[in-house]
Amino acid sequence: MPCLAVAAVDVDDLLPVDEAFVLRAQATDAGRIELAWTIADGYYLYRHRMGAEPVDAGFSVDARGLQLPAGRRHTDEFFGEVETYRGRVEAVLTGQAGAAASTRLKVRYQGCADLGVCYPPQTRIVTVALPAAPSSAAPDAGFAALGRALGGGAPQPGAPALSAGGRADALPLPEAQAFGFEAIAGDGNTVLMRFTPAPGYYLYRDRSSFRLEADGITAAAPRWPRGVSHHDEHFGDVVVYFDQVDVPLPLLRRHGEARQATLTATFQGCQNDGICYPPMTRSVRLALPAGTVTPAATPATTPGDAATAVGADAGVRDNAAGGGGDVEAGSGDSGAARLPTSGTGSGVAPGGDASAPAATPDATSDNAARSTPPAAAGTGVLAALLLALAGGLLLNVMPCVLPILSLKVLGLAQTGSGRAAARRHALWYTAGVLAAFAVIGLLVIALRAAGQALGWGFQLQQPGFVAALVLLMAAVGLSLSGVFTIGGSANLGRGLATRSGPLGDFFTGVLACVVASPCIAPFMGGALAFAFAAPTPAALAVFLALGLGLALPFLLVGFVPGLADRLPKPGAWMETLKQVLAFPMYLTAIWLAWVLGKQRGVDAMALVAIGVALMALALWWFERARMRGGWRRLPALALLLVALAPVWMVARLPPPERVQQPAGEATVAYSAARLQALRDEGRVVFVNMTADWCVTCKANERGTLTSDAFRDALERAGATYMVGDWTNVDPEISAFLAVHRAVGVPLYVVYPRDGGPGEVLPAVLDRATAVAAIERAAR
Repeated sequence: MPCLAVAAVDVDDLLPVDEAFVLRAQATDAGRIELAWTIADGYYLYRHRMGAEPVDAGFSVDARGLQLPAGRRHTDEFFGEVETYRGRVEAVLTGQAGAAASTRLKVRYQGCADLGVCYPPQTRIVTVALPAAPSSAAPDAGFAALGRALGGGAPQPGAPALSAGGRADALPLPEAQAFGFEAIAGDGNTVLMRFTPAPGYYLYRDRSSFRLEADGITAAAPRWPRGVSHHDEHFGDVVVYFDQVDVPLPLLRRHGEARQATLTATFQGCQNDGICYPPMTRSVRLALPAGTVTPAATPATTPGDAATAVGADAGVRDNAAGGGGDVEAGSGDSGAARLPTSGTGSGVAPGGDASAPAATPDATSDNAARSTPPAAAGTGVLAALLLALAGGLLLNVMPCVLPILSLKVLGLAQTGSGRAAARRHALWYTAGVLAAFAVIGLLVIALRAAGQALGWGFQLQQPGFVAALVLLMAAVGLSLSGVFTIGGSANLGRGLATRSGPLGDFFTGVLACVVASPCIAPFMGGALAFAFAAPTPAALAVFLALGLGLALPFLLVGFVPGLADRLPKPGAWMETLKQVLAFPMYLTAIWLAWVLGKQRGVDAMALVAIGVALMALALWWFERARMRGGWRRLPALALLLVALAPVWMVARLPPPERVQQPAGEATVAYSAARLQALRDEGRVVFVNMTADWCVTCKANERGTLTSDAFRDALERAGATYMVGDWTNVDPEISAFLAVHRAVGVPLYVVYPRDGGPGEVLPAVLDRATAVAAIERAAR
């Protein structure tokens, strides 16, 4: 068996095995037991060394045995090619519960530390409380009827007096018996939940969160009925429930189709004058019927950060808490909170009245500022249109867009064809910009209607699109350098950027929209957040307002005589300037090739470089044969088509494998499970969602996130710096962005050590803002 792999390692540096691998177990229903290991940073478990089986007749396991997810492939010096787990792993035993109230499982596992030391094989005996056998009948008539009629509101239980009759002198019940939980689908836009505390037990309203796993459907804020005001020695003045309570949970739908779903509820409760249970998690499978698409204004709270958070040790009055996952033989069950990172909380302050639907927190409150993207809250149609117009105007000074606009203005000065011609140029250029933004807007709306979650920049996640941009930027640069010409005396700079015809003006507008893509989101947070959630007409209007802002400078030049009259006179200097402007195009092509390498590796960079070389040869050949005419240009055109082949080939390359993060390195890769594990440990976490094609992301990283002041702040707070790379399509990161209502990257969220909601920072980030946020989170 593996033992000490590196003799020089000090074993005192290792965590105790039950702190390195924290085991929890619970029965979610009579036929399913879930086991979960929380794995400390720098440690891992072997998949093939894990197993579990009952040691009594309380639960009979089916032939599948312990069902484990696929692990990460790893070449081990002891076992060869294996699969391992890091951060967290969950396993399932399915079968049939017997008549007993609990069962005992023998659980086996083995793991190692990155220091080079492997623990001996571990065996634990776990006692798991079993829920009562499910009745063959449907839920009781009142519950089902309420599920069918959900619009009528939930019953309001009475408030029992806190008297000696409510004391629990007996031993605490297993959590599955102390707190019952059921859920059924009502209409297609609501789920009805029922909580049933046992006599002598009560449930906290604001120590809860809910997560719905379904394609295109998420949970909104629950509509809790009026509860009982209660002073708690740990949580102060809170609202609790002593009796059975029915809670409607509204659903937010991006489509109206029926779906299978899993509802995960996390809640906490206590025994009167007795122990408080650690947070409990229950999951229920639901068949959601067809419903109606939720209007953009429906969400009452921001999914995710509105979730009520629970600290690892909060509310534990007695170490004898009898949860369904007591672990014997020194398993070291920490009782850590297991709230989902992306839940939906009650949205009601502790002690408040929940008889009405939860409302968005006051925008002036500190909590609202910490749980809502700075520019996204409360954006109306007019405000979104004005923000879009201003953001589009700012895009004209971006490094890629400015040369395009300069060439158009210089081309207008060079033609000198009068005010009527200037207006035509401006209108056709504007038409190209608006058409390009309309196409992107309609694509976003169509994908959203199909239930796809995406943000701005999704087009740059497609390697084929990026490869085509490389070729386009290189072609523009070659034409400005005079390598080839179009239409006799005009090169591509004149043919597209300075061409007098409508086609050149139109496609220059399209080009300006395309090259502006990586720079839009930082200036457009509120407007794009509105557009990505608004009805189709309003969303399309925002995209068109953005295009109008981008086209506005050239419109002014074309329609304001005083500006046109002030343009410089044509001369030889203009040809020199155009040749100089070729070099930003070359640099843009190089940057895009680097992005492509990040997406699909060095092979993709080599392919696109071959494409650029073939294209340059084809264009040079075409220019040489242009004056002769006839068939001599056909080979050049054929070669130009061959040069486009790398675009198709690059799109079919697999993404490169992610490099495993070295042990002890300050930066960790984002995963929802890892984030939750760090939060359960009470760690401050700074999450940076970035992408290699995001210009603002790279500027923030270079100026702020790699600075000594930022790193020192992380170290003082004992914070973890977590980075999510959205360069390629990543559903987990897309879900994180959607939870925070972010339209794209960058997104910066700082999670405090007390388990509260994360604080969303501005997209354009300075050192002082980042450091101050970390210091607040560490308090």
